[in-house]
Amino acid sequence: MSWKEYNESLVRYDDLGFTIDLSLMDVDASYKESLGSNINKAFADMVSTETGAIANPDEQRMVGHYWLRNSDLAPTEEIKKQVTEPLKDLKKFAEKVHTGSVRTSDGDTFKHVLLIGIGGSALGPQLVNDAIGQKAKMGISFFDNTDPAGIDDTLSTLNLTRTLVLVISKSGGTAETRNGMLEAKAAFEKAGIDFGKHAVAVTGEGSKLDRFADDHGFIAKFPMEDWVGGRTSVLSTVGLVPAALQGLDVDAMLAGAAAMDEKTRVQDAGKNAAMQLALAWHKATNGKGEKDMVVLPYKDSLVLFSKYLQQLVMESLGKEKDLDGNVVNQGIAVYGNKGSTDQHAYVQQLRDGVNNFFATFIEVRHGRKGKSIEVEPGNTSQDYLQGFLRGTRKALYESDRKSLTISIFEVTPFTLGMLIALFERTVSFYASLVNINAYHQPGVEAGKAAATAFLDLLGRVRSRLVSEAKNAEQVAFEVDGDPEEVYHCLVHLANNGEAQMSTGHTPSEDYFQL
Repeated sequence: MSWKEYNESLVRYDDLGFTIDLSLMDVDASYKESLGSNINKAFADMVSTETGAIANPDEQRMVGHYWLRNSDLAPTEEIKKQVTEPLKDLKKFAEKVHTGSVRTSDGDTFKHVLLIGIGGSALGPQLVNDAIGQKAKMGISFFDNTDPAGIDDTLSTLNLTRTLVLVISKSGGTAETRNGMLEAKAAFEKAGIDFGKHAVAVTGEGSKLDRFADDHGFIAKFPMEDWVGGRTSVLSTVGLVPAALQGLDVDAMLAGAAAMDEKTRVQDAGKNAAMQLALAWHKATNGKGEKDMVVLPYKDSLVLFSKYLQQLVMESLGKEKDLDGNVVNQGIAVYGNKGSTDQHAYVQQLRDGVNNFFATFIEVRHGRKGKSIEVEPGNTSQDYLQGFLRGTRKALYESDRKSLTISIFEVTPFTLGMLIALFERTVSFYASLVNINAYHQPGVEAGKAAATAFLDLLGRVRSRLVSEAKNAEQVAFEVDGDPEEVYHCLVHLANNGEAQMSTGHTPSEDYFQL
C-alpha cells in the first residue's frame, strides 16, 4: 500500500475528530463502480426511510431512529412530539430523582438503578454505562436474562431500599423481562418494600407492561414507539432514561449521532463514511457473508462495543430471504473483545489460522487525562497500546488478512453517539446493497415460539409425574409428545427438585418419579 493509496483510502471528518482508514481492505475503484446502481438505490432507500416511508414491509412499520437525534426530520408533527416530549420528560424526571423530589417508599433518596430488559433494551444501556458511566451520579445493575442464579447474584449486591427499578419492554410480554420484573417484585415484597413506588416503566402505550405499571402504581412511565427497533433504541427512551438517571450527558450523545448522521447523509460515496464501510463489508464478504467481522476496540471502556455490534449487525442482516422472497441466507457474523487483550487470545488464529474474517480496529487516540509515566525509557502505556494496534494491523495484512481502522480522539458521550450512528447507517446501507429487510427479526420470533411450545410440553409432563417411576417413552405416550423432548423436560424437573431420577445405561433406561 503506497502513501498515495493510503491518502486516497481515508474518510476524515476533522471537525468531529473522526477518521476511517480503509486502505487495508483493498476495495478498488472498479469494485465500487460495479456497484454503482446499488449504491444509488441505497442512497434513495435511505432518503425514503428518513422521510417516513414504510421501511419494514413485513410489519408495515416506519423506521425512525434517525429522527431521535433530529426531530425536524420527523414526517409529522405528531411524531416530532413523540421525540421531543419524552426527552423533556425524562430529563425532568431524572432531575427530580437526583434532587430528591422523587423519593423511595420510605422517603429516602434513590442511589442506584436496577434495569430489567433484554436484547437492545439492556445491551444499549450496558454499552453506555461501560463507555461513559465511570463517574455516574447513580450506579446501575442489570437483569438481562432469566437465569435465577444470575438474578440472585445481582440482588445480593443491592440495597433495595435505595434502588429504583427500570423495566424496559415494548410489548411487556417478553418473557425474560417479565420474569425479571416478577423476581424483582418478589424480592422487594420480601423486604417489605412497595415495589410500585420504586418502579418505572419504558414501554408501548397499552402494552401488558403499561397496564401492569398502572395496576401497581409505578412512579413513572415513558413511551416506546413502534418505529424504533430494539437494536436501534439506545438513543430513544430505552437508553436515554437510564443514562439521564445516571447523570450522563444525553444531549451530547444525541448531538454526536446527529453530527454523524449529517456527514453520512451526503450522497457522495467517496465522502460518506457509512457507505464506504458498507462497501468494505460487501467486498470482504462477497456480498454474501462469506467472512466474519472481528471487532477490536483498543480501549477498555469500549469492551462491550463488539457485543453491541453483534446484535445490531447480526439481527439486522441475518436473514433467510431477500425483499423479493428469494432464499439468500444473508448475514455477517460478528465477534470480538478488545485490544491488546486479544493479542494474548485469538489473534494467533487470526494471524496464522483460517482466513475467514476481516478486522475492524477501533482506535482511541488520546490515552488518559493528565501526564503518563514512562513504563520504559521513552515509552508510555499508551505508546504500547498504539504499538500493539499498529503491529497487529500490519501483521494481519502481511498474511492477507484485511482490516479497517476507525479512529476517534477519546470516548465521550458525543463520540459514542457518533459511533452508534455510523454503524446504524452502515447496516441500513448494506441491507439495501444486498436487498434485505434490516428491520425485522423473524428468527427471533421463531425462537420465542419454540420456547413457548417447550413450556407447554413441560407443563403436561409435570402433570404426569406420580410416585410410580416412569421412563421418557411412557410419559411421552401419555402426553402425545416426542420422547427426546419429554426426556429433556424430565431431566429439567429432576435437576430443579421437582422429581427424582434413577439413571440407567442410556436415557431410555432412566426413570423419573415424584
